[in-house]
Order: sequence, then structure tokens, then C-alpha cells
Amino acid sequence: MANLNLQTPPKFESVEEERLHYKQRLAAAFRLFARYGFDEGVAGHITVRDPEFPDCFWVNPFGMYFGHIRVSDLLLVNSKGEVVQGNRPVNGAAFAIHSRIHQARPDVKAAAHAHSLYGKAWSTLGRLLDPLTQDACAFYEDHALFDDYTGVVLTTEEGDRIAATLGEKKAVILRNHGLLTVGHSVDEAAWWFVTMDRSCHAQLLAEAAGKPRLVDPETARLTYGQIGSHLAGWFIFQPLYDMIVRQEPDLLD
Repeated sequence: MANLNLQTPPKFESVEEERLHYKQRLAAAFRLFARYGFDEGVAGHITVRDPEFPDCFWVNPFGMYFGHIRVSDLLLVNSKGEVVQGNRPVNGAAFAIHSRIHQARPDVKAAAHAHSLYGKAWSTLGRLLDPLTQDACAFYEDHALFDDYTGVVLTTEEGDRIAATLGEKKAVILRNHGLLTVGHSVDEAAWWFVTMDRSCHAQLLAEAAGKPRLVDPETARLTYGQIGSHLAGWFIFQPLYDMIVRQEPDLLD
């Protein structure tokens, strides 16, 4: 294994190069979310912190279909919720949630939230995911439950409560709402969302069929160490990025 030439996260020569990389990854993540059916009307948002202005983040325009988003469509939003680059409005819930997560977690480069079918179905149960599968073990002891629902999140106070519940973990289940994942890169945050939604789907199917057998805690922790790291999340996203760029190259425009 030590001799394998595995990809690693890129290093950048300039802030402009880093910004473009993040924006390309962000546009690709939206295209993938559309491909996986994570869109639900105008709901959902993914953000990435700007490398030069850490109190600002890039986000999708409000009311634009995930599957149409290009690099040039992305908005730059400041800590007051003002659009400082771009010509479309920002989703109020995106600002209320993501601004507070980015403020509370300086380590977080990106955050993803959408009303995916299986994620929101699982969220109604008010439970954490169990370690039922190898993939679900990526979240073992590393996700939280926001056990409340008060309507559309439009205040930063609600965003603060979500951020506090997330703590230092990689994901939070928002009861009666959906999933939210974070990462040290867009790649990581997006992959955690994809595999978390699928883990919700797997547990819903397993519990509908019978009484699932859980992975024991020791093995779940071992598996988490193998597939739940920041690097693992980043790496697993790379073939998805390559696929969507090859099939939909206009996202880079």
C-alpha cells in the first residue's frame, strides 16, 4: 500500500488558484446532488469558505436548479448576509445555518445541507444512525442529532443552536428536516452527505425487513478509522468529480 501513488489534496500557488479550485468543486457537488435527486424545489445549499476572506463563503443562488449551476453562477456572501459577488439572491436559510457553522468551526471549509429523500425520512425518527454497514461506520460516534424543529431556519440564533449541536462532529441529523455534513474540503463535505443519505436508506430498508445486526463497537471504531477520516472523505469524492466533469463540462464555465 505504501508504494501506491494515491491522490492527495492539492496545494496551491496563489489564492486565486485556490478559490477557483473550490468553486469548481462546489459547482460539481451541486451537479452531483442533482444527479442523486437531492434537490427539493428551492431547498438545499452547499457552501465553501473563501480562502482570502474567511468570513465570506461561496454558495448557490436562491431558486436555481442544482443541475444548472456553473462556477460563474456562484455567490460570495459576507458575514452580514450580503451578496458581495454575484447578481442573484441568497437563500436566507443558507445564510442562517452556514454562516453560524463556519463561524463556530474554523476548521470547516465546506458544509452541505439538502432535503434528500432518505435523509429526511430517517430524520423523522429522531435517532442517530446505527453501525449497520461498513459505510455507516464512517459516522460512528461522529454525528449528532438536532432534536428539534421550529420551521424554516431563518434566524442566526437557530443556526447557532445547530452549530452547537454539531460540535466537533462531521454531520448532524436535523429532526423532521434532513441532513447536514461538513468537511475540510468541498469534496469531503459532499461525499459525507452522499454516503450518509445512502446509510439512512440502508437502515430504513433493513429495519423494514427485520431486526438488523449491528457491527460491534470495537469493529465500528476500527472501520471508522479506515473510512471516516478527512482524507478518506476527500479521496472517495475524486472519481465522482471526474465523472461529472466529463459528462457535464459546462459546470466549469
